[in-house]
Amino acid sequence: MMDRSTAEWYAIRVTYSQELKLKQYLDTLGVESFIPMRYVDKTVGEKNVRLLVPVIHNLLFVHSSRQHLDEIKSQVSYMRYMIDRATSRPMVIPLRQMEHFMAIANTFDEQLHYIESPDFRLQRGDRVRIKDGPFKGVEGIYLRIRGDRRVVVSIDGFLAVATAFIHPTLLEKVEEGKIVNSEW
Repeated sequence: MMDRSTAEWYAIRVTYSQELKLKQYLDTLGVESFIPMRYVDKTVGEKNVRLLVPVIHNLLFVHSSRQHLDEIKSQVSYMRYMIDRATSRPMVIPLRQMEHFMAIANTFDEQLHYIESPDFRLQRGDRVRIKDGPFKGVEGIYLRIRGDRRVVVSIDGFLAVATAFIHPTLLEKVEEGKIVNSEW
């Protein structure tokens, strides 16, 4: 059984595009997991259908203790930890960062823009908190992407999600967890 006090978010690589199958298995075990999803329109035969599919195949986030996850991993051959290049250890995502990422990714908004790169680093822009609307309380970096001003929430090292356009009046500048300026 898992010890909740040692639970952390781990980034998991799932081979053979079996991330949905693994998520279903983890759900039966009572282990919290998350797959960023989006809607796509496909033509099946003569019908247009709207499907909810993973944004990035082979990626799953799992909230568990390392020991419990190791036990599950020993039973599931297509599950691998994503390794942090700097430490050569399994990648652990801070709880607050994961909560903010899920708050945006769970909206399935068609204007969300995912950014994937093994060397992804946000170095430009201000750290902000959204004051109102569906993303209220989410913190991220304020950047211009594809001509729009957006708030980008990243999972250090490999993935980020950018909101749809966010007007500056809905933002407050944050520095090391403290509000610096709520007026732009």
